[in-house]
Amino acid sequence: MSDTPYAKTLVALDALHAEDPRSVEVDGEPVPKELWHAGRMSAWLERLHEHPDELVQLAVRGQHLQRWQVPRSDYPEGRVGYLTWRRDQGQRAGETTARLMQEAGYPAEQAERVERMIRKQGLGRDPGAQAVEDCACLVFLENYFGDFSKQIDHDHLIRIVQMTWKKMSPQAHQLALGLPMSDEARGLVEEALAG
Repeated sequence: MSDTPYAKTLVALDALHAEDPRSVEVDGEPVPKELWHAGRMSAWLERLHEHPDELVQLAVRGQHLQRWQVPRSDYPEGRVGYLTWRRDQGQRAGETTARLMQEAGYPAEQAERVERMIRKQGLGRDPGAQAVEDCACLVFLENYFGDFSKQIDHDHLIRIVQMTWKKMSPQAHQLALGLPMSDEARGLVEEALAG
């Protein structure tokens, strides 16, 4: 198993994730933030899909790859700046993941398919791209939404929740509704979904 293209790619991805200079505390120990994030993405994929194929697993694992290298603050404020930053991040992560896959022995067409999933091309039509989006939304709602909701004005936050929800599959909706949230965060989600 350890010398398969899948295993080699996974090791290479996690080695890059582990280079993140930022960290989070997990069970009292510092863990590189991006490595932790990739683990949460993979954990959600396991809950969303009983037997995801290895290409989907690699796309989910590589979605946030080296994101710290190009901070959001390098782009203009506002929606256009955010969308440009997110597009550029997806392109970089997709290209790097595809390169690692080919170096590990995957054919170019499989690497390109994973690259498209990471860029979320075909969202709503491609099950792999949808899995990447679902996992990203679930990680956001599980780990970042509470703090994020304290920094954004109410109406803008409601629109963000509504836009996030539209991109998620029905199965991801069910998992999201089961997340533990503060009363305030749950109230915001319920208000957004009622609107």
